[in-house]
Amino acid sequence: MKALYKGVAVSALLCLVAFYFVTDILIGNINIYYASLVGVAIMVLMVVFTEYYTSTSYRPVKKVAEASETGAGTNVISGLAMGFESTALPVVIIVIGILAAFFVAGGAVNPAMGLYGIAIAAAAMLSTTGMIITLDSYGPITDNAGGIAEMAGLPAEVREITDALDAVGNTTKAVTKGYAIASAALGALALFADYRHKVNIETGGLSLDNPIVLVGLFIGALLPFIFSAVTMQAVGKAAFGIINEVRRQFREIPGIMEGTTKPEYGKCVDIVTAAAIREMVIPGILAIATPLLVGYILGPLALGGLLVGIIVSGLLLALTMNNGGGAWDNAKKHIEDGYHGGKGSEAHKAAVVGDTVGDPFKDTAGPALNSLIKVVNMIAILFSSLFIGAGIF
Repeated sequence: MKALYKGVAVSALLCLVAFYFVTDILIGNINIYYASLVGVAIMVLMVVFTEYYTSTSYRPVKKVAEASETGAGTNVISGLAMGFESTALPVVIIVIGILAAFFVAGGAVNPAMGLYGIAIAAAAMLSTTGMIITLDSYGPITDNAGGIAEMAGLPAEVREITDALDAVGNTTKAVTKGYAIASAALGALALFADYRHKVNIETGGLSLDNPIVLVGLFIGALLPFIFSAVTMQAVGKAAFGIINEVRRQFREIPGIMEGTTKPEYGKCVDIVTAAAIREMVIPGILAIATPLLVGYILGPLALGGLLVGIIVSGLLLALTMNNGGGAWDNAKKHIEDGYHGGKGSEAHKAAVVGDTVGDPFKDTAGPALNSLIKVVNMIAILFSSLFIGAGIF
């Protein structure tokens, strides 16, 4: 982790140096440079807090592993609790960052400049994308290395090394997802401001005294939950199909367990590939159709409320899923390292159940919410002209 973080630190410093000269030449306003500093600071703090909740070295993962000693139920309860708890510090950092970027850019005097400062902070976060993609790629590489070592029958000490690298990979994957959702939240604020401008909603127009706004707010807050339900059910359906196929092969193809006959690997790959494409149709329709229907039927005020609701609930739900899933995964790794009975123990069996719950959390539904927030906001902006004067109310 230290070696990887050195790369992130160097990348961030290079960006900050470049920002100063670019800002000075193109804008000539040092306050905008300060807003970019805020964005990089948010990125660094999100990385630190995400590592705390997903690394095997700290309290949250150790607590989930300890809870596994009393069964799968307590493991799941502990993992959910840690996922919920993990939302607090990131939200505090994002809130402070939003206010800091707004005011350092001159928002107290000119609110439009303050919103521009928030957009610049989001862009500054994205400036380290190269290193973030590196961190995200690291996890699958080490995970597959461990799988190859096990399938190839390499010595146990090789698997021990790959397991340690895989645990780090789980943390880096969680770190990149926390970074992505934080940047989505900041970016969505700027997109929301652009939408409000395009449909001519006054600053006080989105009042909760207006039932149309409140209806949109509830729909927006609901959408991430429905979206997550659909994507997680998709994972369950694909897993069900794989399990049935594996059982069929064990039943109909003699010699698989003895190692004298190879399984039909291609059948399993076909099931997963087809399911991945087929099951994402409904989530895609949800992301595109919902803002269009709300904007056209209920009007631009309702759609404005929807955008606020999806930003708030999507951010919190994504943080819960990403960090909770990472904690479950590394709790299992922590037990496999020899703690709480080690691999094959009752605690390990419970941790496997928790990891099975955590995988669709951190690998499917959680990361997808980042895209959902951005897509819904972009659809609202792109079709904003259709919503002016629309709505049955």
